[in-house]
Amino acid sequence: MPHSNSPMTEVLVAADCWRNEPDAEAVIQRAITAAAGNVDADVAGADLAIMLTDDAGIRTLNGNWRGIDKPTNVLSFPALQPTGARSDDDAPHMLGDIAIAYETMRREADDEGKPFDHHLSHLAVHGFLHLIGYDHESDADAGAMEALEQEILAQLGIPDPYGNREGMD
Repeated sequence: MPHSNSPMTEVLVAADCWRNEPDAEAVIQRAITAAAGNVDADVAGADLAIMLTDDAGIRTLNGNWRGIDKPTNVLSFPALQPTGARSDDDAPHMLGDIAIAYETMRREADDEGKPFDHHLSHLAVHGFLHLIGYDHESDADAGAMEALEQEILAQLGIPDPYGNREGMD
């Protein structure tokens, strides 16, 4: 059952490789609902789109928007937010878009020995947190964002995604 603070999340399959993961949408919906229930941001009824793409698609996005000519696992594109008071006649509040690349995500999950759905949940939560203003530009910001990810994922029964990092305390 969706949390009362959950955004309206549409999952768009843009690459056929995702057809091998019929539960991907349910995994993402569950992760976004958990994340929305654990943040101090009003995202109830807001719109969010998650595009499930492949490495070629995300490489294009990464090149066009970040000037980095390589694939990555997840990209977030926060929507510009209107200024001023909202009215009942306003269009739905847009959070933004998230893109997740299948091949990169699958390779990372396999390399790290993580279940596919656990890594997908983590990337969905990570992307969502970026949309509402979290980042990892400084060590302090990264620590806060990672702690929140760990808390959200723990509620989903998913172990600490950062637990296997070498050189970490």
